[in-house]
Amino acid sequence: MARINNRGPSEFLFSVFALIIFTIVVHAAYVTVVRPRATAVLAEQRAAMKKDPNFVAERSIYVVLKDWEQEAEIILGLWALAIIGYKAWHTRRERALLARDLVHVPEGMKILPEDTREYARPLEALPPAEAECLMPRALLVALYRFGATRNLQDVSDAARGVCQSEADRLDSELSMLRYIAWAIPAIGFIGTVRGIGDALGEAHKAVTGDVSASPKGWVPLSTQRSRRCSSASY
Repeated sequence: MARINNRGPSEFLFSVFALIIFTIVVHAAYVTVVRPRATAVLAEQRAAMKKDPNFVAERSIYVVLKDWEQEAEIILGLWALAIIGYKAWHTRRERALLARDLVHVPEGMKILPEDTREYARPLEALPPAEAECLMPRALLVALYRFGATRNLQDVSDAARGVCQSEADRLDSELSMLRYIAWAIPAIGFIGTVRGIGDALGEAHKAVTGDVSASPKGWVPLSTQRSRRCSSASY
């Protein structure tokens, strides 16, 4: 009997643990580095605005990355890269098996239905990591079917069925990557809407020229330009 393909559970566990690890690492970096430095930068900018009305705040990478949307996008991006790396490693192992002579048949010799057990033994003796790959499974199914039915058309249909089921499985596994590719810009759009809402909430202060109390360190573009023009005139 052909061995059961255990790649699905192992890949699922890898994806789950990769998500957990990246979430812990990225959140720890945000808690210990990004958000404290962003808070310090915003405090310095507010203090500078109170002292100098012409002060123009410089954009800081910590302020840009400090919100929850950016953190979620970084986690999802790293998770997607980990999944792609796992699939690339497994694909490389599959391609290595294509170059091996798994069923050695001397030139000019035919395989009879009675010989299928003999040719199947080397495939059955493969390590589990190699036996779960596509090539050994397709060859085993083809040999078993040939020994049972003695019909080449049945052998062809059986091997094609194994390859088709593998193609369907690979396509279904890519759905997670498609979801991540959709989720990252969607989360970015939510952050953009939230940022616009915060900015509009402070617009009444910007009209009066008071932007020092803005919790996000937001300065209107028109105010920045007027400040640069007044600085250049001096």
